[in-house]
Amino acid sequence: MKEIINSIRARFPALSENEGVARILATGFLMHLGVTPAALADIKTVVSEAVTNAIVHGYRDRNGAGCPVFLELTLYADRTLVITVRDRGRGIPDLEQAMQPFFTTDREGERSGMGLPIMDAFTDQMKITTSPKGTKVVMKKRLP
Repeated sequence: MKEIINSIRARFPALSENEGVARILATGFLMHLGVTPAALADIKTVVSEAVTNAIVHGYRDRNGAGCPVFLELTLYADRTLVITVRDRGRGIPDLEQAMQPFFTTDREGERSGMGLPIMDAFTDQMKITTSPKGTKVVMKKRLP
């Protein structure tokens, strides 16, 4: 990665309807680049999964309206897109376990436990840092 071509940052409350806003923001950010439909679908999916994880898991049992989710999209000259999603939630107690397919902390059974594995599979590189003060997910994808 070299020169930054474009970058955008957003902060929004941890409300479920803002997952769609994050997808639209990512789509708008990439529209002029001629990104393939498959690559755009992958990007919208990973943004959606990361934001949903922040809302559902990071801020579980808290009023989402008062809890921030941060999204940053950065495009580099070599067409590498860096997607960063960050929250100030509870963190992931066991990251290795959370990365396992079908593992979920959702006791009602509404979540598949595939969010992190999908994010990892749909990007070229993913790094997660987490603590009881929040989680940061950084994903890189080279655009075709």
